[in-house]
Amino acid sequence: MEGRVARAGRALWLAGTGLIFVFLIAPVLVIVPLSFNAEPYFTFTEGMLRLDPEAWSLRWYEQVAFSGEWRGALVNSVVIGLGAALLATALGTLAAIGLTSPGMPARRVVTGLLISPMVIPIVIAAAGMFFFYSDLGLDRTHFGLILAHAALGSPFVVIAVTATLSGYDRNLTRAAESLGAGPLTVFRRIQLPLIAPGVLSGALFAFAVSFDEVVVVLFMGGLDQRTIPRQMWAGIREEISPAILAVATFLIALAVALLIVVERLRKRAR
Repeated sequence: MEGRVARAGRALWLAGTGLIFVFLIAPVLVIVPLSFNAEPYFTFTEGMLRLDPEAWSLRWYEQVAFSGEWRGALVNSVVIGLGAALLATALGTLAAIGLTSPGMPARRVVTGLLISPMVIPIVIAAAGMFFFYSDLGLDRTHFGLILAHAALGSPFVVIAVTATLSGYDRNLTRAAESLGAGPLTVFRRIQLPLIAPGVLSGALFAFAVSFDEVVVVLFMGGLDQRTIPRQMWAGIREEISPAILAVATFLIALAVALLIVVERLRKRAR
């Protein structure tokens, strides 16, 4: 009897998990086949449903690949994303080390302030950043967007590195200090190699946040700072084309790749 109940419970659990998976993933995965539509439509044509080879095409991927606007947007996204990820990783790692220090005062208050960009509505944050960086003359510049995106990505680095430092043995630090090692040597030779998986995970999350962000770019970016999400937004408003679906498919593949890398780093951290 108990075995039947256990099997029934497991079956219900698997069915519920499958339904949740379909609910979350199906609206995203439907974009992939639509990006191969030979016609300029956002719906499945009769030929696609019949699996007619002539109804499927790579024309939209070719359009994106040979478009100067899309290539420029990709370069901007990569440059801004890498710059924001590097800055967010440096600041977030230092903040996480300080938060996990036994002598850190008002730890909860400081932690709340550091992760506040994650809970503040992005429109409010973007408006505040626009006025702040405008006064500094950094609006409509790549450097200004890097600073703004670094502020949005830093909380993810703080959380990832803090979680890794929770299992760090501070006796290693004390032993190194007793042997004459300074703070920088301890961090470079002892701490950093051990928390590297958490640092890299935070850096990947920071890069993903910057690469996918559009609201701050709408507020602060100009024509020379158009990123992939900004270009997609403009395409939806100005000209609805399945080329947007081709770019969306690329972003889905990028997100999957980042998740796989993060999962590998998490297992290594264990």
